[in-house]
Amino acid sequence: MSAPATPTGDVTPDWRSFEQLPYAFGGPVLSARLRARPEDFIVDEQLAFGPDGEGEHALLHIRKTSANTEWVARRLASLAGVSVKAVGYAGLKDRHAVTTQWFSVHLGQLPEPRWRLLAEEGIEVLEQHRHRRKLKRGSLAGNRFQIRLREVAGDLDAAAARIALLATQGVPNYFGPQRFGRGGGNLFRAHALFVGSAPRASRHQRGLWISAARSQLFNETLARRIERADWATALVGDRLQLRGSQSHFLVESIDERILERVRSGDAMPTGPLFGAGEPLTEGLVRELEEAVGADYPDWIAGLVAAGLKQERRALRLDIEELEFEQVSATEVMLCFQLPAGSYATTLIRELCHCEERRTEAPMPADG
Repeated sequence: MSAPATPTGDVTPDWRSFEQLPYAFGGPVLSARLRARPEDFIVDEQLAFGPDGEGEHALLHIRKTSANTEWVARRLASLAGVSVKAVGYAGLKDRHAVTTQWFSVHLGQLPEPRWRLLAEEGIEVLEQHRHRRKLKRGSLAGNRFQIRLREVAGDLDAAAARIALLATQGVPNYFGPQRFGRGGGNLFRAHALFVGSAPRASRHQRGLWISAARSQLFNETLARRIERADWATALVGDRLQLRGSQSHFLVESIDERILERVRSGDAMPTGPLFGAGEPLTEGLVRELEEAVGADYPDWIAGLVAAGLKQERRALRLDIEELEFEQVSATEVMLCFQLPAGSYATTLIRELCHCEERRTEAPMPADG
């Protein structure tokens, strides 16, 4: 649970850290070392569209190692001679990984920079195209992961069975720990912001803190549904989200058609992304969600004051093309694909308890 107070002395509500959230299938069956090296965690970003082939923006497909997204954005802006605000990207990627990622740079009438110069800084430009629009956050189809687990211990037969279960049943769609900052720092800062004791911060920083609080409330709601054993089941009063869409509808009654749509993954129960407006659920589901909100009144008020509206997020995360391979006596490889907005850590935790002891690569001076 959280510490009782922020550094400024404000009493905070208790919350569950990511490590304390309940498991859906009884806990991990393996232990291992995760991200010992950057190449142990490979992420390939997949855009939801193709390049236009013309326009004032350069659309760049980049491979980076041990570098975070915002640092790369600054390097692109510097080389192009534009403001960092002219650089767009669809999602943030972890520094401790090898990732391919798309960026856009608004050049206007400026000449095409010599992008290959970035190779000296560990940034490899794989493709470059022209595009009409700035790349916006969330404009992804998904991400493909290749993850090597080292120093594996445990029951590998049980692990193979768990993988088969996860491939058919999915996993809880928790927001991952990177959302909350080191030691949950973004949540402490969010609370301070909501009660008026936060230090001055940029709009970007405030946005991160507010998003973290909203995500934590979702995780708490999902945790309570898991404890009730109905997180993957449609209840009267639920809102079901259509697969591959943000559209959702109210469950007024349960029949075989609804049950089959949930079993097949065509429609999934959702949890709240809190904000202004009337709750979108009814009955028992609404009571459960309102009980979560009642434990965090300052946070709910803060989300409303920030202008956020009631939204929904699927409680279940379905994994595509999940593969599990033992590559040596103490190493296994996981390969899978996830939709945008989901976290590989939510899958890994249902299989394996991981320790992250990294071989650090030096970060450039302005990173």
